[in-house]
Amino acid sequence: MLKILNLIICFLFILKSESQISIKDSVSRLPISYASISFGNGNGIVADDNGIFIFTERIYPDIDSLFISALGYKEIAISSKKLSSQLFLKQQVSELDEVFIRVTLDKAKNKKYKTESLKHYLDDDYYRCWLPTIDSEIAVFFPNEDDKLKRISKVKFPFALESKDWKNRKRSNKEKKSFSTLFKVNIYLNNNGKPGKNLNTKTIVFKATEKNGDYFELDIVRQNILMPDNGIFISLQVLGYTDKNGKLLPNKNYKEIKGRNGIIKIPTNFRPLLPFTDKIEGQRTFVKRVFINSNNWQTFKQDNGFKSSLLKKGLNNYGIGVDFQVFKD
Repeated sequence: MLKILNLIICFLFILKSESQISIKDSVSRLPISYASISFGNGNGIVADDNGIFIFTERIYPDIDSLFISALGYKEIAISSKKLSSQLFLKQQVSELDEVFIRVTLDKAKNKKYKTESLKHYLDDDYYRCWLPTIDSEIAVFFPNEDDKLKRISKVKFPFALESKDWKNRKRSNKEKKSFSTLFKVNIYLNNNGKPGKNLNTKTIVFKATEKNGDYFELDIVRQNILMPDNGIFISLQVLGYTDKNGKLLPNKNYKEIKGRNGIIKIPTNFRPLLPFTDKIEGQRTFVKRVFINSNNWQTFKQDNGFKSSLLKKGLNNYGIGVDFQVFKD
């Protein structure tokens, strides 16, 4: 009986120490999906599709402030001591040039088109891959090679699948390690050679598993994103693992390891791996830390402070592929 009582007390203690928090629109009171919760120290977490996240002081004892942000909303900052069960974000007026977008879309309406493709690059070599972390977003630049009117219809994200048996990892017919991972995609304008304003009309997410094969094809034609004259950036960010129904699980973006000088925080790597390539000319891949406020995009190259074995091998770019609908005059 005493053992059962102790278990009940322990369970109640855990419930009390964990706070399930919902992020909602301040006007509609509807949940805001996949909002980012930054801790202000380079770490953070992501809310699920219902705008819910769990902040546990038992797991995050050193966090005193949270910064909440989402596409189309003003960021808020709040003390961890003042957290309530619901947080409300105010909508932000779009910074996009709505007149430009409306005019160009009218030009494309009811026009005939042909499909042109830029290939994606595959590689199953573990040592030629980027290990995704929640705190990093990768963006790839696609220049506009001509003055034709074109709309992005599909994006192909290459993945590296790992064999369960490491010794036979180079054999394509061997059973692969399973995963179920949620990704977020952003489309950015080119701002002086770096990702600028976000062109997304809504949050774009997709779930990938080993059953998708070595790339995931994402159809975004309904987003009606036209290719700007000076090119465009397409980005990918891992949100974390999901359950079998595709619902985002609570994912901690770092591991804590006790060292001589205290606890060291190491970013958690998620699967699948992202293969980099040396087949693309120039340095078109950019990286930023999602949970560091006002952090700038950096070109993925050696002299920008990146300590990566990929750069030493000349693997500068993530090989995303794109399909365009090219409209006839």
